[in-house]
Amino acid sequence: MITEHRGLAPYASHGPQSRGRLLAEDDGREATSRSPFQRDRDRIIHSGAFRRLKHKTQVFVYHEGDYFRTRLTHSLEVAQIARSMARALQLNDDLAEAVALAHDLGHTPFGHAGEDALNRAMQNFGGFDHNDQTIRILTHLEQRYAGFNGLNLSWETIEGVVKHNGPVTGDAAGRDPVITIDQQFHLELQDYASAEAQLANLADDIAYLSHDFDDGLRAGLFRLEDICHLPQVSTALKDIDQRYGAIDLGRTTHELVRRLISVFVEDLLAVSSRNLAEAKLSTADDIRKAGRPLIAFSAPMAADLDCLRDFLFQHMWRHYKVNRMTSKAKRVVTDLFDLFMSETNILPHDWQFSAGVALTDLSPTQRARITADYIASMTDRYAIIEHQRLFDLSPIYK
Repeated sequence: MITEHRGLAPYASHGPQSRGRLLAEDDGREATSRSPFQRDRDRIIHSGAFRRLKHKTQVFVYHEGDYFRTRLTHSLEVAQIARSMARALQLNDDLAEAVALAHDLGHTPFGHAGEDALNRAMQNFGGFDHNDQTIRILTHLEQRYAGFNGLNLSWETIEGVVKHNGPVTGDAAGRDPVITIDQQFHLELQDYASAEAQLANLADDIAYLSHDFDDGLRAGLFRLEDICHLPQVSTALKDIDQRYGAIDLGRTTHELVRRLISVFVEDLLAVSSRNLAEAKLSTADDIRKAGRPLIAFSAPMAADLDCLRDFLFQHMWRHYKVNRMTSKAKRVVTDLFDLFMSETNILPHDWQFSAGVALTDLSPTQRARITADYIASMTDRYAIIEHQRLFDLSPIYK
């Protein structure tokens, strides 16, 4: 059996103490090479859904430029930040990395614009949520292994993905993917997730609130003069000016992102270390039963992050150039959904049958869910090409 030799804290998630997988695997390799969480991480990286994140929108559609972040580069940045912070807190960096890498697998093409369009199209069929879609991918839609559908991840990784935003209660607990996996795996939805999952969640905030300033400046959506008054940004820009004087925009932007990530990480580590020490924890389950998240920012830093989020919402995520792109994206997703629902025979052959059953033999709700699975799996590029193939009336066949 693999043992942890890295000096993990007693309240960290220890691989040998994992609650296991939904389906036991008796090939013996896990016991002699990798810990359960290392194996989870590797399965996520090798999944088709993870590879497709390369051409899925973070903010800008893939053809806007090679430099801008995609869902893949964002997920890698989140994983790097989560892994580094986990090591600093003596938590299990393999688990934190696995949760971070998996957290965006359910996103549609074109980011939140695509999700909004697909959710509207699915309103009469249960709606669409990218977090639910991530669960479906991890537990059902990935079909790579001979012995099971999904990735058959460990309890701790699945729990971290399902509860990465905190306890799952109310309407969220009643959604089909959550109900199904909880019935099978007993995820204790009313409790918080592990410290590693809490860390991955806040690493997501650190990553996008830092790199969106990078992408926004390089895209010309706003200027340094527009952000020099913002909390944490103003301090960082002053330090850059004092150290280096007048330097080009690219170097200034990179130095700004470095400093923002550092200040966010340092605050989170200081507050979380204090919380963990004061809670007097003995096991990972003590984290789950704490009644509040123990991985957290200070109140002043949380307020600063909200201020930065508000600025990006107004000046980047709702910029008219981005709105134009999202308007087109919504039309692409809506057109594809409506056409596939009315003419199932134009779907790829593998998607016309589910477990050997033709889509035409399924209920409208079942047919809509499979259609949504197909569209959600698309990259931006493939969705655009598919839309051109189906709606371009020219006699050229591609």
